[in-house]
Amino acid sequence: MPDNVLLQSFSPPTAGAAQDFSNFKVLVVDDSRTLRLILSESLAALGIHNITLANDGEKALARLQDEHFDLMLLDMEMPEMDGLEVLQTLRAEGALHSMSVIVISGISALDRAYKCIENGAVDYLPKPFNPVLFKARIYACFERKRLRDLEREHLKALNQRAEHLEYEQLKSEKLMLNIFPKSIAQRLKRGEQLIAGSYSDVSILFGDLIGFTELSSHISATELVRLLNNLVTRFDKRSELLGVEKIKTIGDAYMVAAGVPIPRPDHAQICADMALGMFEDLASFNRENSTVLNMRIGIASGPAVAGVIGYTKYSYDLWGNTVNVASRMESTSLPGRIQLAPTTASLVKADFDVEVGGQVFCKGLGAVSTHFLLGRSTRPQ
Repeated sequence: MPDNVLLQSFSPPTAGAAQDFSNFKVLVVDDSRTLRLILSESLAALGIHNITLANDGEKALARLQDEHFDLMLLDMEMPEMDGLEVLQTLRAEGALHSMSVIVISGISALDRAYKCIENGAVDYLPKPFNPVLFKARIYACFERKRLRDLEREHLKALNQRAEHLEYEQLKSEKLMLNIFPKSIAQRLKRGEQLIAGSYSDVSILFGDLIGFTELSSHISATELVRLLNNLVTRFDKRSELLGVEKIKTIGDAYMVAAGVPIPRPDHAQICADMALGMFEDLASFNRENSTVLNMRIGIASGPAVAGVIGYTKYSYDLWGNTVNVASRMESTSLPGRIQLAPTTASLVKADFDVEVGGQVFCKGLGAVSTHFLLGRSTRPQ
């Protein structure tokens, strides 16, 4: 249709309800300079000022490669590449999911306008333009953009929430693994209420620092906690490396166990390695911090019961005579020595050097003969 006919039948639409078009970007594609001008003025009358012009289909595709538009007003009848070819190209590239396209078509090309809609256009404007219809089409596209933006923001919020929940879950799982053995943490996650087990062969180690109480009276609370955390961290890393379970710290005392919650035949040997390693860690700690702390360690082997107790603060702990004997081995040991209960000594003597200790009274057992652990055996196997 000639441009002068278009001009005679079209006047800019009157302003309606206030809309925020500040972020609404429109690409006008038409080979007619007059029509591009009319469309631009009509869009501006609606409050849309972010307008880009293209005089053919190829230039339109080039602009779409460089920037995003919310709406494209696309002339149907253009030389070289018409509106249908532009749409088919965009559809093949998957570029229509976030942009609305309104096809501009004369009555004689309505059949091709319908094909454009089949290829992804959301609507068409017949020539000559009806101002009310033009306004309705533009507002409908603006509303689609607003809903797309809301959906995008909603999905973004959901993804952020999901990421936050995942992060909090990972933090919770990490915290549980710091408190409980992995198998126990997994059972707690499954919702088990009562977790307990009886183990026939475990080894339990107690270690107690000597000189720490005296040291605490000469340094600040912050420095005290820093030093203790430094040393305990070294013990924790060693226990993780060896595969023994840290049970708890009690003041400046340290407790680990081997053979729980997963049984292992070398539980006594692993605890012996842990004890020797703890003295190595203490020696390096003293060198680095100019301290003279010492330690005594006791180990006992035998049956024990283990489980999770508590209501507001859970803990994984062990009970039984073996725990009591291990505690007694520690409390009656000598500074710098590792005292073994008879059961532990018999289990490790093939792999470690031990020497006879003394007679120690243990509640429920009476007097028991102990040994001191010296180190890994250097005897030929």
